[in-house]
Amino acid sequence: MGSVRKAVGTRVVAAVSAALSLALVAGCGGGDGESGKTDDGKTKITMGLFGVMGFKETELLKRYMKENPDVVVEADVAGDEQTYYTALQTRLAAGSGLKDIQGIEIGRAKELVDTQADKFADLSDVEGIDHFLPWKLSQVTTPKDKIIGLGTDIGPMAVCYRKDLFEKAGLPGDREEVAKLWENDWSEYVETGKKFKKGLKDDKAAYLDSASGLFNAMIYGNSEQFYDENGELIHKTNPAVQEAWDLAAETATAGLTAKLRQFQPGWDPGLANSTFATTVCPAWMLAHISEKAGPENKGKWDVAEAPKGANWGGSFLGVMDSSPVKEEAKKLVAWLTAPEQQAYLFQELGNFPSSEEALKDPAVSGAKSEYFNDAPIGEIFGAAAKDIPEEQVLGRKDGTIKDIFSQGLQLIEQGKSPSEARKTTNERIEKAVG
Repeated sequence: MGSVRKAVGTRVVAAVSAALSLALVAGCGGGDGESGKTDDGKTKITMGLFGVMGFKETELLKRYMKENPDVVVEADVAGDEQTYYTALQTRLAAGSGLKDIQGIEIGRAKELVDTQADKFADLSDVEGIDHFLPWKLSQVTTPKDKIIGLGTDIGPMAVCYRKDLFEKAGLPGDREEVAKLWENDWSEYVETGKKFKKGLKDDKAAYLDSASGLFNAMIYGNSEQFYDENGELIHKTNPAVQEAWDLAAETATAGLTAKLRQFQPGWDPGLANSTFATTVCPAWMLAHISEKAGPENKGKWDVAEAPKGANWGGSFLGVMDSSPVKEEAKKLVAWLTAPEQQAYLFQELGNFPSSEEALKDPAVSGAKSEYFNDAPIGEIFGAAAKDIPEEQVLGRKDGTIKDIFSQGLQLIEQGKSPSEARKTTNERIEKAVG
């Protein structure tokens, strides 16, 4: 299976490259695309995925086909989730062009549950799905207890930091001592940033990459974010959102950020060029950081516990009700999301399991990352996962609203006042969600 020591440092390059290759057939045989059969009579299952979900990038699909020689799996992977979801919406509306299995990103889950549940097969009758964290499947369950997807990974959060820059600024470098700097709340994280800036003096490194990263970490530590349990928008009145906005805005006005929004242009070079010293990092982000920061920064980056548990990210696999191979597709989804496969994907790519059973696997709980100074990432992210609120209220346009808030915080980093930026943000949200 390999190890996290190798996965976080080296295997991600191949994984990302594979993710950008579309329509690669994982197996042999071809068919008409509609009948669910190949020319030689095998069952053909098609998958629509995005990003690096890991099923195609590792040996999992090949292994499944080897264990099930009468099955051929074809996986199309879109590198960009936004592009993927736009296409999925179009195909759902048209009722054609859908794969047998479709990936679902957490920010889209509520919208699909509320508006497209009838298009998905009910997975509540699949055997052996009682191993997930209590809140995971609730995110894709309708009021009538129909489950439209099975969980893949989750995104428990920590803080990734540059040990060498911390020490240069007169702060401790040891991860346990670093965690104590902000152990009570996120405001202590910001105060640490002010000490960092003062201690670093002439060095140009910023304390954190972006105000929006802190905002995301804070809001996702609460059961309710942008919507309440009745589906009503509360982004203007939720104290948790206001607190996150105010603290994130403070980092921007205090000059603590590098003004680099995560995964946007400039962020990747910033990881390599010591442009910033910290970034809030869900488990799935470690592979990206190690690749983009490069071998020259190995051992300089480390991982410390965050002040509060939160979940940022995670996905599901759903089966289309119209699939001609629906039952076979349900079996594949159950196998891909089983504890053993989740533990394997964590070892290979760092995708953190949503399975409670997988979290107990020594290969997960005892994992360390050589790139991140031998940080006990299984222990750190495992503790964060247990601290995630069990009730997770999702909204139809969570992903859209999160992006608009990130853009609003960028306005502050560009010189706009927090009040003006918030007014613009609210106006954009109203226009986007109706």
